[in-house]
Formats: sequence, structure tokens, C-alpha cells
Amino acid sequence: MISRPIKEGFRGVGRHWGMALSSAIAVTITLTIISIFLIFSWHLRIFTKSIEYSMKIAVIVDDKYENSSAEEKIRSQIEKIEGVKNVDFSSKEEEFQYYLDQYDDESMREVMAPFGDENPMNDAFYVEVQDGDMIEVISSQIREIDGVSKVDYGGQTTVDVVSAMETIRRVGAIFVAALSLLAIFLIQNTIKLTISARQDEITIMRNVGAANGFIRAPFVWEGMIIGFLGSVIPIALTVWGYMALYNRTQGIVFSALFNLEKPIPFSLYVAGILAVIGIVVGFIGSWLSVTKYLRWKR
Repeated sequence: MISRPIKEGFRGVGRHWGMALSSAIAVTITLTIISIFLIFSWHLRIFTKSIEYSMKIAVIVDDKYENSSAEEKIRSQIEKIEGVKNVDFSSKEEEFQYYLDQYDDESMREVMAPFGDENPMNDAFYVEVQDGDMIEVISSQIREIDGVSKVDYGGQTTVDVVSAMETIRRVGAIFVAALSLLAIFLIQNTIKLTISARQDEITIMRNVGAANGFIRAPFVWEGMIIGFLGSVIPIALTVWGYMALYNRTQGIVFSALFNLEKPIPFSLYVAGILAVIGIVVGFIGSWLSVTKYLRWKR
């Protein structure tokens, strides 16, 4: 017949491994979500930047200032504005031709062509900015320049889209941080059970003068191992899943504006980040748990 202390010991071990498994599963779920977020966030950032780079400010020159000296002065003032990357000039003839090219119907082009003799268009400058976030500020400064009739940068909708994408990234980061804290909490509880089961050993080590670092080390290593084991499945899913997605889509999602990064080395970078996060989460959770216990036992 099994004695009561032995039964309690088996129960303690069972609870410990049960908590260890729960912690590893929590890390696995957390890192899987983090992996999805990292991949999505990185490509969202690239897509956002491509939109920002494609955003140009159209500066329409007033009729009275359509001469070389006045337009050169306008260009010079625009180029001096902080955040302006490049300024291109487009004559009224080029503007009218661009307008005609928007019609695919040849008969419509023929109808509109005679208006070129009395060209209703204006000379224009197209301003490229260094950062899409600055486009509104730069536009307002350009409006103050003498000789500028109108300034257009594609409307507020484009700016709102870029802003919305940035908000999605921030909310996702907060969600991932919350899950990471949950994983740390579960690892803390796992290490607490380990400490509880090995209190006698810890007491003996302290009585013979063992330093806190020596006592802490095995528990910290256990937490790091739990964190690493929790990262194995997310790493495998990330590498295999991303390669499968890339091969299925040929690297293009929705349109040519949204291109996927090549699987190698991108998926390996993400895998490395997941492994590091898993180990760090395990380290923090175990360190906090052991440190709290050692302080309490002083």
C-alpha cells in the first residue's frame, strides 16, 4: 500500500508537469499569434510605405505666373520646405495630354482633342515627400506660396487609410503584449510549484551557504526551456506556412502593390525572433517567481 507522503509527492509532480505543459501550450498559442502579427505587421508596413511613396502633392500654378522666372521661383520655394524630397514640373501641354490618355475610347479622345488649341489646363508641379505623415503640413505651406492656385494630394481618404493601418498595427501590438504577460504569469505559477516541491532542497542549500544565484539557476533554466519548447511548433508553422502561402500566391496578394517577402531569409528571421521571445518570456517568468520566493524566505 502506498503511503500518504508518496501519494502527495506523485500528486505534486503531476501538478508540476501539468502546469509546465499548460505554460508551454500558452507560450505556443502566444507565439503563434505573435508570428501572424509579425508577418502581417511587416507587410502592412511595406504596403503603407508604398502608398506613402506614391502620394504626391499636385501644385497647380496660377495663370498669371505661367512664365519661366515665376515658376522657377515657385519651385525654389517648394524645394526649401522641410520634408520635400523631389519636385517635378509638368507643362500645361503635358497635363492636357495626360488628361486625354485617361480615355480608353478613341472616339472620346477625338472629341476632346480640339480643346487642346485653347488649352484649359495649367502648368503644375508634382511634389514627392520624404514621409507620408508630413503631406498635410507640407501642402498647407505650399498653399501660402505666391503663384500657387491649387494644391491637391489625393484627398483626406488616402491619409485616413494610412492612419488606419498604423492604428491596426498598434492595437495588434497591445494584444500580443497582453498574451505575453499571460504566458509569463503561467510560467511563474509553474516555477512556484517546482519551488514548493523542492523546498527541503532549497532550505538545505541555503543552510550550507549556497548563493541565491546558485539556487535560482536551475529554476531559471527550467523556465527558459519551457519557453523554448513552446516556440518549436510556432516556428515550424511559420516557416512551412509562409512558404506554402508564398508558393500559392506567387508572392503577390491582392495586387502588385502588396508583394510578399521571399520566404528565405524572411521566415527564418521571424523564426529566430519567436525563439528569442519564447526564451525571454520563460526567463522573465521564472526569474520573477524565484526572486520573489527568495526574498520572502529571508
